[in-house]
Amino acid sequence: MLRRLIRHPRTQGMLAALLAGYMALVYRTTRWTLLGHEHLLAAMLTPAGQPQGAIFACWHERIGIMPAMLRLVRQEAAAGRLPGFTERQVFALASGHRDGRLLAGVINRLGFHTVSGSTRRGGAAGALGLTRRLRQGHVVVLTPDGPRGPRRRAAPGVGLLAAMSGLALLPCAARTSRVLAFNSWDRFLLPLPFARGVVVVGAPLFLARDAAETALPGIEAALTAACATADAWVAGR
Repeated sequence: MLRRLIRHPRTQGMLAALLAGYMALVYRTTRWTLLGHEHLLAAMLTPAGQPQGAIFACWHERIGIMPAMLRLVRQEAAAGRLPGFTERQVFALASGHRDGRLLAGVINRLGFHTVSGSTRRGGAAGALGLTRRLRQGHVVVLTPDGPRGPRRRAAPGVGLLAAMSGLALLPCAARTSRVLAFNSWDRFLLPLPFARGVVVVGAPLFLARDAAETALPGIEAALTAACATADAWVAGR
């Protein structure tokens, strides 16, 4: 009975609204620092200085903190340090599973758009939909080990998307000084309000069209390194 109630669209809508409201509170009450502004410029502007799309990737354990990245990037754009970003939309891949539908409800309320698909099942279809958005100059956010793991193992879809689009993949991570760590498959981190936080943007990765699979170990290493940088930054505060 309880499981059926949780799966009901109305219940999921209420849960999504509550979670989005909580996350918005966390983002507003946390003092954020952005590391890697130069990598944003390298990925999101052509050599001629024109805006272009980019892929932001983070491990699933940090997905609750990553919308802060969008806030910081928008602040960079508002300050004139990231030309053209204010005209772009941000898309995330959401699975058709009930957890994916709940996640879509949350991130839609936080300013993201969603594309149906998965980096595992139907990865090619999802990659095609996101590639269209990237070629229109928009931004895509992915969790390469989501939605169900294995933890910190990148699914083929992320490499396929980067190779098909020819655009930069930015390895990202975030961490705050106050979190709850869950005993879930991904060791999910839930940020708490009134903390210090950091968003790390690593050096952009550009994949050749025939490197979608062979690049996966390098993508995994870059994402894990971004997490280590974020954790070290928080530990030093």
